[in-house]
Amino acid sequence: MVTLRILTTDDWPLWRDLRLAALSDAPHAFKARLADWHHGGEERWRARLHRPGAHHVAALLDGPDGPDAIPVGLADGVPGADGVRELRSVWVGPRARGRGVADRLLEEVERWARASGGSTLRLAVIPGNESAIALYRRHGFTALAEPGAPLVDGVTRELVMAKPLR
Repeated sequence: MVTLRILTTDDWPLWRDLRLAALSDAPHAFKARLADWHHGGEERWRARLHRPGAHHVAALLDGPDGPDAIPVGLADGVPGADGVRELRSVWVGPRARGRGVADRLLEEVERWARASGGSTLRLAVIPGNESAIALYRRHGFTALAEPGAPLVDGVTRELVMAKPLR
């Protein structure tokens, strides 16, 4: 069983553990690097969860908060300008892949985006991350013509995708 949990600043240890696991497991899938997040401590992790209007979600396998609950995924929703909401930091750990966890995380962030008055849900994905791109397309996202932010090599840019919510 997979349960989704909406995180608050008090959940910073869970968010930290999931984010570090994501960056360790799939460094190719994120613009941020593991080394970028090993500095700072509790205050930095709390600040990440304290963004006004943001929506942070963790996926737990085998129960919501019991001793057997295993954190297996995360996703972020962040408000933007002019009705745009951004989907960020989507990751599902290896032991939970293929169980629909990513679908549940995306659906939850989309629910939040609609409920918060969003008209568009956008994301940026690393080119070549075909499994993520396929997931987003399955959920109705399409690639935009606009260039995304440059990656570390200074040449490659993120692929920007969006989905209308109305």
